[in-house]
Amino acid sequence: MFRKSLLGIAVLALSLPALADENLFGYLRGAEVLPKGTGEIYQWFTQRSDKGAGKYRALDSKTEIEYGVTDRFQLSGELNMMSINTSGLLIDGYLPGDKKYGLRPQGVEVSMKYNFLSPAKDDFGLSATTSFEYGMVDVNSGQKKTEYEIETQLQAQKYFMEGQLTWVGNVGLRAAHEKRKAIANLPEGFDWPTSAEMEITTKVGTGLSYRFAPGWYVGAEMLHEAEFETEVGKERWSLFGGPSLHYGGKQWWATLTFFKQLRGGGEKYEGQTVANRHLIEKTQKELRLKVGYNF
Repeated sequence: MFRKSLLGIAVLALSLPALADENLFGYLRGAEVLPKGTGEIYQWFTQRSDKGAGKYRALDSKTEIEYGVTDRFQLSGELNMMSINTSGLLIDGYLPGDKKYGLRPQGVEVSMKYNFLSPAKDDFGLSATTSFEYGMVDVNSGQKKTEYEIETQLQAQKYFMEGQLTWVGNVGLRAAHEKRKAIANLPEGFDWPTSAEMEITTKVGTGLSYRFAPGWYVGAEMLHEAEFETEVGKERWSLFGGPSLHYGGKQWWATLTFFKQLRGGGEKYEGQTVANRHLIEKTQKELRLKVGYNF
């Protein structure tokens, strides 16, 4: 059901006209910012599936509005939602049981972005983003959880071949304070800690996108994430990569990305048979659609 609806949205989105200030990648962000007094609205859908056992499928929805305060500084706000359908899989401390529901609010986020160098005007682009997020639902299990998160990121961007080829690089650091809600009737001996936890995540990504026809781009991107917790140090890591297809025209743009976990490590859940993958909080496959409209 998730896959059919997502592909239907993709077909519709890729038939729309789009604008010049678009996201060429699904997971990486470029250094460009909106001009002063202009705005943009995004709609993201991300399907996450396959933990190597049982059934796991989640759909994340993100609605984001950006506004250019100056030619170098922009603000944005986001509403995050999610749905989940999981069964036949228990992961001690992380996935306490079957869960199924449709889209419901997951959290809100505000962010700011400042552009130091423009990739078009200065030959090399560099921006910094800071975001603050409040979460009400754990995106892995679908259970109730209170989370406060701050993330900072640097975005670099470079044009080659008179703009036909675009390179993007991201480096980020995320810090989160999390507290799970208690759950009744857990399996005997199941670990579900409800004390507050601190988590730090590092993110490093890079991507290339090539314009092969007017308005059309094909690219590839990779993202490495490592998670650290206060009591155990480095707990897990993952490396995702995959192709992106982008279309942009006068006012609309859309990007479709397939992301596959290429490698992962750290703790494994009991009975995990897939080697060299992090599947406790991540999945093996993700499919992301982003649609943007400038106004």
